[in-house]
Amino acid sequence: MRVLIVKTSSMGDVLHTLPALTDAMQAIPGIRFDWVVEEGFVQIPGWHPAVDRVIPVAIRRWRKAWFSSDIRAERETFRKLLTAVRYDAVIDAQGLVKSAALVTRLAQGIKHGMDWNSAREPLASLFYNRRHAIAKQQHAVERTRELFAKSLGYTRPSQTGDYAIAQHFLADTQNQPPYLVFLHATTRDDKHWPEAQWRELIHLMAGTGLKIKLPWGAPHEEARALRLAEGFDNVEVLPRLSLEQVANVLAGARGVVSVDTGLSHLTAALDRPNITLYGPTDPGLIGGYGKNQFICRPVDSSSLAALAAADVFAKLRPLIDGVAPASENSHV
Repeated sequence: MRVLIVKTSSMGDVLHTLPALTDAMQAIPGIRFDWVVEEGFVQIPGWHPAVDRVIPVAIRRWRKAWFSSDIRAERETFRKLLTAVRYDAVIDAQGLVKSAALVTRLAQGIKHGMDWNSAREPLASLFYNRRHAIAKQQHAVERTRELFAKSLGYTRPSQTGDYAIAQHFLADTQNQPPYLVFLHATTRDDKHWPEAQWRELIHLMAGTGLKIKLPWGAPHEEARALRLAEGFDNVEVLPRLSLEQVANVLAGARGVVSVDTGLSHLTAALDRPNITLYGPTDPGLIGGYGKNQFICRPVDSSSLAALAAADVFAKLRPLIDGVAPASENSHV
């Protein structure tokens, strides 16, 4: 059985789809997947053992010059790749009109997706041949697992979903001195933890003997990392890395402290212990999913400025000592 997945973005949403593939792989022997994904996340689907072909799409970039000759040529190449195979099923896990109209509509095969009351954008459901009712009040991973189970005709497993990508990086993480990764960068200003608190946490870490690694993806993030590291011998500002290289760094970490960002979801997918700092966002439906995921939030405030470095350090202390924190998904 060959299935096409339409899940184009964002990083967290793409990662949240992976456990559904694992369910399907276990329920239907021999099932294989192709996957349409935005070019910036093209490395992720190939980490899963059930994925054969990754088809990159560039809607975000194309829409800036939709009718230019170069973009028209790219769109035509994409269309040919997309329509080259007739699939046993096409599963649109995005639930948006844009991806349904520009991708799912063109794909060859019976099209499955969420129904009018379940899709993120109800109009997207009009592009599907089979529409499935998916309960909204559950984590995004579980919604996608339910969609795949109903689309492909098996019962969704009751146990926690398995991303099945950690093994891909295991060989590259052996025999390294222990270290932590601090994921300090995110796109929304109100999801940032103040630099003063990051530096205080780094100071508290100085006596632990653990190195701290700071990745970054854009020049302003590199500048922040350099400010955070200034004056500390226990901090390494990493060079600019590809997504796969970042995943290798995360896979080898003893633990991670992160703000609410796509790389936090990647940490969860790699089964690494992760303390995520939440302020204005609610982790209940879209937070870290999987093993060893821990929530750290200020008490009686939605501002991360109210979260003290000492509270984060207390939550982090068991990871420093090589054991898991006492409870998952809890406040400080």
